[in-house]
Amino acid sequence: MKIGMIGGGGVGQTLGAALIALGHQVVIGIRTPSAEELAKARPQGATLTDWSARTGGAVADFATAARGAEVVFNVTPGQHSLAALRAVGADALAGKVLVDVANPLDFSAGMPPFLDSAFSGATSLGEQIQAEFPAAKVVKAFNTVAAAVMVTPSLIPGAHELFLSGNDAGAKAAVQGLARDLGWTGFVDLGDIVGARAQEAVLPVWVRLWMTGGSPLVTLKVVRA
Repeated sequence: MKIGMIGGGGVGQTLGAALIALGHQVVIGIRTPSAEELAKARPQGATLTDWSARTGGAVADFATAARGAEVVFNVTPGQHSLAALRAVGADALAGKVLVDVANPLDFSAGMPPFLDSAFSGATSLGEQIQAEFPAAKVVKAFNTVAAAVMVTPSLIPGAHELFLSGNDAGAKAAVQGLARDLGWTGFVDLGDIVGARAQEAVLPVWVRLWMTGGSPLVTLKVVRA
Protein backbone atom coordinates (compact mmCIF):
# COMPACT_ATOMS: atom_id res chain seq x y z
CA MET A 1 0.00 0.00 0.00
CA LYS A 2 1.16 3.55 -0.71
CA ILE A 3 1.09 5.66 2.45
CA GLY A 4 1.75 9.37 2.98
CA MET A 5 2.84 10.76 6.36
CA ILE A 6 2.09 14.46 6.77
CA GLY A 7 4.67 15.45 9.35
CA GLY A 8 8.25 14.31 9.86
CA GLY A 9 8.63 14.18 13.63
CA GLY A 10 9.04 11.16 15.86
CA VAL A 11 5.48 9.85 15.43
CA GLY A 12 5.65 9.97 11.64
CA GLN A 13 9.10 8.43 11.61
CA THR A 14 8.06 5.62 13.96
CA LEU A 15 4.84 4.78 12.13
CA GLY A 16 6.53 5.13 8.76
CA ALA A 17 9.40 2.81 9.64
CA ALA A 18 7.05 0.15 11.00
CA LEU A 19 4.80 0.28 7.94
CA ILE A 20 7.80 0.07 5.61
CA ALA A 21 8.95 -3.03 7.52
CA LEU A 22 5.54 -4.55 6.74
CA GLY A 23 6.08 -3.98 3.03
CA HIS A 24 4.25 -0.69 2.50
CA GLN A 25 5.63 2.25 0.52
CA VAL A 26 5.87 5.32 2.74
CA VAL A 27 6.58 8.93 1.83
CA ILE A 28 6.99 11.46 4.63
CA GLY A 29 5.74 14.90 3.67
CA ILE A 30 7.18 18.10 5.11
CA ARG A 31 6.62 21.69 4.09
CA THR A 32 10.05 22.27 2.50
CA PRO A 33 12.05 19.11 1.75
CA SER A 34 15.35 20.88 1.13
CA ALA A 35 18.69 19.28 1.92
CA GLU A 36 19.02 21.66 4.85
CA GLU A 37 15.62 20.65 6.28
CA LEU A 38 16.31 16.95 5.81
CA ALA A 39 19.54 17.32 7.78
CA LYS A 40 17.82 18.89 10.80
CA ALA A 41 16.96 16.77 13.84
CA ARG A 42 13.18 16.47 14.08
CA PRO A 43 11.13 16.63 17.32
CA GLN A 44 11.43 13.26 19.10
CA GLY A 45 13.05 11.84 15.97
CA ALA A 46 16.19 11.58 13.86
CA THR A 47 17.06 13.65 10.84
CA LEU A 48 14.99 12.69 7.83
CA THR A 49 18.20 12.01 5.93
CA ASP A 50 19.05 9.35 8.51
CA TRP A 51 15.47 8.03 8.61
CA SER A 52 15.36 7.64 4.84
CA ALA A 53 18.75 5.90 4.72
CA ARG A 54 17.73 3.51 7.50
CA THR A 55 14.26 2.62 6.24
CA GLY A 56 14.31 3.18 2.49
CA GLY A 57 11.38 5.58 2.84
CA ALA A 58 11.12 8.75 0.80
CA VAL A 59 10.63 12.39 1.78
CA ALA A 60 8.73 14.94 -0.31
CA ASP A 61 6.65 18.05 0.07
CA PHE A 62 3.21 17.83 1.66
CA ALA A 63 1.16 17.64 -1.53
CA THR A 64 3.42 15.09 -3.26
CA ALA A 65 3.37 12.78 -0.23
CA ALA A 66 -0.44 12.83 -0.12
CA ARG A 67 -1.18 12.81 -3.82
CA GLY A 68 0.60 9.52 -4.45
CA ALA A 69 -0.87 7.78 -1.39
CA GLU A 70 -3.87 5.55 -0.82
CA VAL A 71 -3.86 6.29 2.92
CA VAL A 72 -2.64 9.54 4.46
CA PHE A 73 -1.63 9.97 8.11
CA ASN A 74 -1.80 13.37 9.80
CA VAL A 75 1.03 13.26 12.32
CA THR A 76 1.58 17.02 12.64
CA PRO A 77 1.27 18.88 15.98
CA GLY A 78 -2.46 19.25 16.53
CA GLN A 79 -2.54 23.02 16.84
CA HIS A 80 -0.95 23.28 13.38
CA SER A 81 -2.69 20.38 11.65
CA LEU A 82 -5.29 22.39 9.75
CA ALA A 83 -2.63 24.72 8.34
CA ALA A 84 -0.50 21.75 7.28
CA LEU A 85 -3.45 20.01 5.62
CA ARG A 86 -4.39 23.21 3.81
CA ALA A 87 -0.84 23.19 2.43
CA VAL A 88 -1.41 19.60 1.30
CA GLY A 89 -4.51 20.73 -0.58
CA ALA A 90 -8.06 19.39 -0.70
CA ASP A 91 -7.53 17.84 -4.13
CA ALA A 92 -4.64 15.71 -2.86
CA LEU A 93 -6.79 14.42 0.02
CA ALA A 94 -10.05 13.85 -1.86
CA GLY A 95 -11.21 10.25 -1.71
CA LYS A 96 -8.32 9.24 0.57
CA VAL A 97 -8.48 7.61 3.97
CA LEU A 98 -7.05 10.32 6.25
CA VAL A 99 -5.89 8.93 9.60
CA ASP A 100 -5.82 11.75 12.15
CA VAL A 101 -3.25 10.87 14.82
CA ALA A 102 -2.78 14.44 16.07
CA ASN A 103 -3.78 15.92 19.41
CA PRO A 104 -4.44 19.67 19.88
CA LEU A 105 -2.40 20.01 23.06
CA ASP A 106 -1.29 23.45 24.22
CA PHE A 107 2.12 23.46 25.93
CA SER A 108 2.32 27.25 26.25
CA ALA A 109 2.07 27.06 30.04
CA GLY A 110 4.47 24.12 30.29
CA MET A 111 3.58 20.72 31.68
CA PRO A 112 0.99 19.41 31.91
CA PRO A 113 -0.52 20.63 28.64
CA PHE A 114 -4.21 21.27 28.11
CA LEU A 115 -6.53 20.94 25.13
CA ASP A 116 -6.51 24.00 22.90
CA SER A 117 -9.86 25.76 23.38
CA ALA A 118 -10.25 26.14 19.60
CA PHE A 119 -10.42 22.35 19.31
CA SER A 120 -12.40 21.39 22.41
CA GLY A 121 -15.89 21.77 23.78
CA ALA A 122 -18.52 21.16 21.12
CA THR A 123 -15.89 20.26 18.52
CA SER A 124 -12.57 18.45 18.06
CA LEU A 125 -9.62 18.52 15.71
CA GLY A 126 -10.89 15.40 13.99
CA GLU A 127 -14.28 17.00 13.34
CA GLN A 128 -12.75 20.20 12.05
CA ILE A 129 -10.52 18.28 9.64
CA GLN A 130 -13.52 16.35 8.32
CA ALA A 131 -15.56 19.56 7.95
CA GLU A 132 -12.81 21.37 6.08
CA PHE A 133 -11.96 18.39 3.85
CA PRO A 134 -15.36 16.74 3.26
CA ALA A 135 -14.10 14.60 0.36
CA ALA A 136 -11.54 12.91 2.63
CA LYS A 137 -12.48 9.91 4.78
CA VAL A 138 -11.21 10.99 8.19
CA VAL A 139 -10.57 8.35 10.84
CA LYS A 140 -9.35 9.40 14.27
CA ALA A 141 -6.99 6.68 15.51
CA PHE A 142 -3.67 5.96 17.25
CA ASN A 143 -3.84 9.25 19.17
CA THR A 144 -4.26 7.82 22.68
CA VAL A 145 -0.95 5.94 22.94
CA ALA A 146 2.75 6.73 22.63
CA ALA A 147 4.40 6.28 19.24
CA ALA A 148 6.28 3.18 20.39
CA VAL A 149 3.00 1.55 21.45
CA MET A 150 1.30 2.49 18.16
CA VAL A 151 3.66 0.12 16.34
CA THR A 152 4.34 -2.39 19.15
CA PRO A 153 1.23 -2.70 21.32
CA SER A 154 2.79 -5.64 23.18
CA LEU A 155 5.04 -3.15 24.99
CA ILE A 156 2.08 -2.81 27.35
CA PRO A 157 1.20 -6.21 28.83
CA GLY A 158 -2.28 -7.66 28.71
CA ALA A 159 -5.27 -6.87 26.56
CA HIS A 160 -5.88 -3.26 25.58
CA GLU A 161 -7.62 -1.52 22.73
CA LEU A 162 -7.19 1.06 20.04
CA PHE A 163 -9.91 3.71 19.87
CA LEU A 164 -11.16 4.96 16.53
CA SER A 165 -13.98 7.04 15.11
CA GLY A 166 -15.06 8.22 11.67
CA ASN A 167 -17.99 8.57 9.33
CA ASP A 168 -16.94 5.97 6.75
CA ALA A 169 -17.15 2.29 7.75
CA GLY A 170 -14.84 1.19 4.95
CA ALA A 171 -12.20 3.70 5.98
CA LYS A 172 -12.35 2.51 9.59
CA ALA A 173 -11.99 -1.09 8.40
CA ALA A 174 -8.90 -0.12 6.38
CA VAL A 175 -7.33 1.55 9.43
CA GLN A 176 -8.12 -1.48 11.58
CA GLY A 177 -6.41 -3.65 8.98
CA LEU A 178 -3.21 -1.61 9.20
CA ALA A 179 -3.42 -1.66 12.99
CA ARG A 180 -3.83 -5.44 13.02
CA ASP A 181 -0.72 -5.75 10.90
CA LEU A 182 1.09 -3.74 13.59
CA GLY A 183 -0.09 -6.18 16.26
CA TRP A 184 -3.33 -4.66 17.55
CA THR A 185 -6.09 -7.16 18.32
CA GLY A 186 -8.64 -5.08 20.27
CA PHE A 187 -10.59 -2.07 19.02
CA VAL A 188 -13.20 0.28 20.43
CA ASP A 189 -15.27 1.97 17.72
CA LEU A 190 -16.62 5.26 19.07
CA GLY A 191 -18.93 5.81 16.10
CA ASP A 192 -18.85 8.80 13.77
CA ILE A 193 -16.18 11.49 13.75
CA VAL A 194 -17.83 13.23 16.73
CA GLY A 195 -16.19 10.44 18.71
CA ALA A 196 -12.90 12.30 18.17
CA ARG A 197 -13.99 14.62 21.01
CA ALA A 198 -13.73 11.72 23.43
CA GLN A 199 -10.46 10.44 21.98
CA GLU A 200 -8.78 13.81 22.20
CA ALA A 201 -10.17 14.38 25.71
CA VAL A 202 -8.31 11.24 26.85
CA LEU A 203 -4.97 13.00 26.37
CA PRO A 204 -4.91 15.09 29.58
CA VAL A 205 -5.57 11.87 31.51
CA TRP A 206 -2.90 10.02 29.52
CA VAL A 207 -0.32 12.76 30.14
CA ARG A 208 -1.10 12.76 33.86
CA LEU A 209 -0.70 8.99 34.03
CA TRP A 210 2.69 9.38 32.34
CA MET A 211 3.74 12.10 34.77
CA THR A 212 2.69 10.22 37.90
CA GLY A 213 3.80 6.79 36.70
CA GLY A 214 7.08 7.82 35.12
CA SER A 215 6.53 6.12 31.77
CA PRO A 216 4.64 6.87 28.55
CA LEU A 217 3.94 3.16 28.15
CA VAL A 218 0.42 3.50 29.47
CA THR A 219 -3.01 3.12 27.92
CA LEU A 220 -6.66 2.59 28.82
CA LYS A 221 -8.87 -0.48 28.53
CA VAL A 222 -12.65 -0.47 28.34
CA VAL A 223 -14.35 -2.91 30.71
CA ARG A 224 -18.10 -3.30 30.35
CA ALA A 225 -20.50 -4.91 32.80
